[in-house]
Amino acid sequence: MVKLATWNVNSVKARLPLLLRWLKEAEPDIVLLQEIKVVSDGFPELEIGELGYNVAVNGQKTYNGVAILAKRPIEVERRELPGDKADSQARYLEALVDGLRVASIYLPNGNPVESEKYPYKLAWMRRLEQHARALLALEEPFVLGGDYNIIPEEADVYDPAAWKDDALFRLESRRAFRAIVHLGLTDAFRTLHREPHRYTYWDYQSGRWSRDEGLRIDHLLLSPQAADRLAACDIDRTPRKWERASDHTPVWCELAS
Repeated sequence: MVKLATWNVNSVKARLPLLLRWLKEAEPDIVLLQEIKVVSDGFPELEIGELGYNVAVNGQKTYNGVAILAKRPIEVERRELPGDKADSQARYLEALVDGLRVASIYLPNGNPVESEKYPYKLAWMRRLEQHARALLALEEPFVLGGDYNIIPEEADVYDPAAWKDDALFRLESRRAFRAIVHLGLTDAFRTLHREPHRYTYWDYQSGRWSRDEGLRIDHLLLSPQAADRLAACDIDRTPRKWERASDHTPVWCELAS
């Protein structure tokens, strides 16, 4: 069994003690991290390596940044999403780990929608759709995991009406997400959990966590070959309870070997 998780840590340096604690307690085999907010050379590889993890990083100063941790060797395949050579934001990292292709994704937020950020988000999603199509043609197991900044359904947000015009929940955003999933990918969590209002993110403001007013925006999308191996998937709320927590919490799945 392979346990794979995704987690937007919201600054790996600020959250390092919590990350190390969670790695010890949860014992995932592969971890996809987002919003590490550090250049690649500044990533705490030594501390994480002491727990038995290999590390691959696509970092950026202050903003964005993604990483992959694995207990097996990591073969990096891509450090950028194809389709726009001018895009310098560190939002994508793809690698092979023991025959399983994994990608850590930090999809653009897109707000405010009146700015250039929203067209960038939609263009990024079109690029991801095209790349996912190419990966599916390989007919191999893969997981595209990360912070998608997309609320797929009304059941994935505490107040749908309040979010209807937000870039995370606008109809155009959700259609772009569905276009990716409908290529033949599986939303691991929704496949095994139909109950509504299970969240992966709670804003720091206004007591959102204490009132469980959250969003499900962190997703694990599986190729058919990976979905055939899906044994379990859930949201680990525990790290969100800790002091100085990230505003996101991990999502994990288990794949049969």
